[in-house]
Amino acid sequence: METIWKKFGFEGIFWVAVLVFFATNSSYNVLGANGDGTMEPMVGKSYNQWAFSDMNHGIYEEVEMEDEAWTMVQKKGNQFVVNGQPFYFNGFNTYWLMVFAVDQSTRGKVSEVFQQASSVGLTVCRTWAFNDGQPQALQVSPSVYDEEVFKALDFVVSEAMKYKIRLILCLTNNWEGYGGRPQYVKWGKAAGLNFTSVDDFYTDPTLRSYYKANLKARSFLLLYSSLSCYAQLTKSISGLKILACHKCTVLSRVNTLTNIAYKDDPTIFAWELMNEPRCDTDPSGDKLQEKDRLTQLKNQALCLYLAWIEEMAVYAKSIDPKHLLEIGLEGFYGSSTPNRLQFNPSRYAQLIGTDFIRNHQVLGVDFASVHIYADAWLSPWKISDADIPFVKSWMQAHIEDAENPLNMPVVFGEFGISAKIPGYNSSFRDSFISAVYDTLINSTKKGGSGSGSVLWQLFPEGTDSMDDGYAIVLSKSPSTSSIISLQSTRLMTFNSLCSWRCHWVCKKHPSETVLYHDEL
Repeated sequence: METIWKKFGFEGIFWVAVLVFFATNSSYNVLGANGDGTMEPMVGKSYNQWAFSDMNHGIYEEVEMEDEAWTMVQKKGNQFVVNGQPFYFNGFNTYWLMVFAVDQSTRGKVSEVFQQASSVGLTVCRTWAFNDGQPQALQVSPSVYDEEVFKALDFVVSEAMKYKIRLILCLTNNWEGYGGRPQYVKWGKAAGLNFTSVDDFYTDPTLRSYYKANLKARSFLLLYSSLSCYAQLTKSISGLKILACHKCTVLSRVNTLTNIAYKDDPTIFAWELMNEPRCDTDPSGDKLQEKDRLTQLKNQALCLYLAWIEEMAVYAKSIDPKHLLEIGLEGFYGSSTPNRLQFNPSRYAQLIGTDFIRNHQVLGVDFASVHIYADAWLSPWKISDADIPFVKSWMQAHIEDAENPLNMPVVFGEFGISAKIPGYNSSFRDSFISAVYDTLINSTKKGGSGSGSVLWQLFPEGTDSMDDGYAIVLSKSPSTSSIISLQSTRLMTFNSLCSWRCHWVCKKHPSETVLYHDEL
């Protein structure tokens, strides 16, 4: 069948068949396309050969979704699936949504960014679901929360649902921004504990208990709403409404705007344990993960000491088994895979206490995460001719490793180029983004592990004060908007083709995964 189709011009026949199918099946509205539509591996073919010629690249024409399609994202092997069909996505970061939603004067910016993201087909947003001990904090102190900030997070989730955008919600930070690990250490010191490094966050029992209590007492993570067996106290601190949990057993937050429990809400794609966890004081990676750490006690007994990643992943999954979970790693290779160190951007990358392969071979972790910052990693804060080749090799190595040995999807959770670095221009940014999308689409066409990319970062107009140099305002960046929209349409088309349950299925060939036509 494949040989005959190719003989008679497979590309033309394929897309005629697609157009005929859409003409007779009104439940789908997918734009016409030219180029290679076989969904098979294409060696040496360029990104533009899978381009859509009959579309305005700045405006995304969305597939009509039936209500039943809005269900939980799940993982099946090395793919994400929704309703049993592959889910490859184009996404974006806007980390400050919860904080902007607290203030009525800025809340509208949350709606704006979701509306603009939806207009170019972006379907996943990664954002902070934490603010530890800072102004407008969600967690004011260990296990003490500001209910008004929780309601702001409710608004973020409800607006994402309105625009059919799923959320990756990050639970704390490696860095000082919004509190993160440094704030946990400050809380520990205030309680009279002594620490030599912020990295004690990973090993100190009290700080670990603070983080676990945060998973548990943050009511949106907890399991059985019917078992609301808890003690809670509402009080006023500096005029704020505070929810303090004391020895809570099981809590369940219901979104105050949608009346849907977070644990049941398919708007939430996944939880992220931490943004970019690192452990500089232990390059081996043992503090973050060592499955067989034994601590000698005074009575000479031995105690099994689980690593931070595994302990928190398993604990989070025991509380919320429905949603996917990832670590939040940048993707640096470590000592467990010396043959992969060549792909790291520098030797320093293997000295920060993380290990891409080892860290992801952990119970409770559903998919891998990778970040891409060639401008900061290769030639510090300047554009280099090596940037784009690095992007391609970095991504390809992680896609291959996600397929084997990890057998899980991989998400490129942050990538971008800063407008503040010497030599920056929008043309180079477009080339950089296209390189990411090009590499990802080559994996997608094979049904591979490269499952999504999440641009850092998308802003609406009027939010310049939050810009770290990487912000993209679509209305001011027509060429970039066009590239984003094109990628969204490609992925939407692939997912739509795979959703023809009686016509197309994704199956593995002995040497690769291809999309092929199922005989009727």
